[in-house]
Amino acid sequence: MDNKSFDEVINISYSIRNTEPPGSYWIESTPKTDYPELKEDIQADVAVVGGGMVGITCAHLLAREGLKVVILEADRLLQGTTGHTTAKVTSQHALIYDRLITQMGQEKARQYAEANENAIRFIADTVAEQKIDCDFARRPAYVYTQSTGYVHQIEKEEKAASVLGIKASVVHDLPLPFRIKAALRFDGQAQFHPLKYLKALVKMLPDSCLIFEQTRAVNIEEGNSLAVITNQGKKVIASKVVIASHYPFFDGGGMYFARMYPSRSYVTGITIAEKFPEGMFISAEDPTRSLRSQPMEDGELILVGGEDHKTGQAKNTGVHYDNLLRFARDTFEVKEVKYRWSTQDYITLDGVPYVGNLTAKHPNLYVATGFAKWGMTNSTAAAMIIKDLIIHGDSPWKEVYAPSRFNTASAVNFVVTNVDVAKHLVAGKLKPAGEMEDLPPGEARIVSIDGDKIGAFRDDKGKLRLVDITCTHMGCELSWNEAERSWDCPCHGSRFTYEGDIIEGPALSRLRHPGEGPNQVEPNVFQ
Repeated sequence: MDNKSFDEVINISYSIRNTEPPGSYWIESTPKTDYPELKEDIQADVAVVGGGMVGITCAHLLAREGLKVVILEADRLLQGTTGHTTAKVTSQHALIYDRLITQMGQEKARQYAEANENAIRFIADTVAEQKIDCDFARRPAYVYTQSTGYVHQIEKEEKAASVLGIKASVVHDLPLPFRIKAALRFDGQAQFHPLKYLKALVKMLPDSCLIFEQTRAVNIEEGNSLAVITNQGKKVIASKVVIASHYPFFDGGGMYFARMYPSRSYVTGITIAEKFPEGMFISAEDPTRSLRSQPMEDGELILVGGEDHKTGQAKNTGVHYDNLLRFARDTFEVKEVKYRWSTQDYITLDGVPYVGNLTAKHPNLYVATGFAKWGMTNSTAAAMIIKDLIIHGDSPWKEVYAPSRFNTASAVNFVVTNVDVAKHLVAGKLKPAGEMEDLPPGEARIVSIDGDKIGAFRDDKGKLRLVDITCTHMGCELSWNEAERSWDCPCHGSRFTYEGDIIEGPALSRLRHPGEGPNQVEPNVFQ
């Protein structure tokens, strides 16, 4: 096929955006799950809330120890962040190790490196031992720069990674069709199809371990045992609870809403005329550009990712797909745009996930969150840490991931993060409202009805969909996400459909429609 002009490629982008919802290759290439809702109170040794990579891997590890585990998933398994990843199985998390040594010291940086290297080995060993067909392949990983200003940072990162036991080297050219100033290469890394891998782990769970989908956990009652309360009022009573719900649905006084912020990023899946080189690639500078290949039944899919921004804080989200396609067109001979999707992840104050006890006051409650878009190895490491804490009461990597940690970088970013939240909270209340009479199909606008800020969306058939855009989590005003047709919270990352249903938390309550009772901020935010 002849190479399409840039205008043709962009027109494809607009066509896909305006006629089809985003679709993840991982989700569309694997069978959907169909587990029942929880309809009665049950007991377990461990309740795991969240059916993503952390939850499933943790359940797998705990089941191997003979524990009865129950998994609760608000939607269907693996439909959230795990189903929208780029699926790089790597300990190379941009330029992190020199910073970790500076901010946390060499010992904690070593723990982080060791945890992620062990996660790679665990996945590789599991795939080999269980003969899991998930396109697992060893690949080198590269962080590259086209800017002279990043060369010294890459050189410092190579020294830091090498000190911590990672096989790293600096190179000055890549098997990609553009010039670079320098790149950091990690050997022994990998890529795979995450849903094929994780659905195989699900099938390996014993019959004593139960999975319930379409079952949202909304609270935890504490006593001699823990009781996870669902949106239908049912309970899972367990001695231990693992909160692996992307964002902690139960805060427990840990103030997680003030110690993380949500960031979205985008992926386009394309086919190209040339053969993609062996490796996984990501830019050091912004805007981020991430590249990797993925085998398909009818060829090779190239994943082009990047375009990060804070959730709810982009004026025109659709332009991010166009920017990625422009980069792809400038780099390859693009044949077809087959997929597009976006996702969000939470970033902690110092960039290291929170894994361990929810707070010091909750010895039987565990949390795993804030993976900063490096969830394949960090999720696996988190599951290994939590398993060790539950079974042995200790983990060799617990200190670096401890949710209770606080350092100089955390203190500075705590102020920056919460000033930003406050700014958007106030700005949302002051945002002017428009009229909805001239609202075209496929577009949304904030309007005023009886003094309330209402989000108006006119669907493709011309019907108006109205919702109160006050987020039910902590009262921030939502922003319209044009590319995904959703209402997104710029404060803490909750997302809702144009009908008001929850796409992802931390919100636990849907948006109200005009005429319904007032929105209620969730009662357990500060518990």
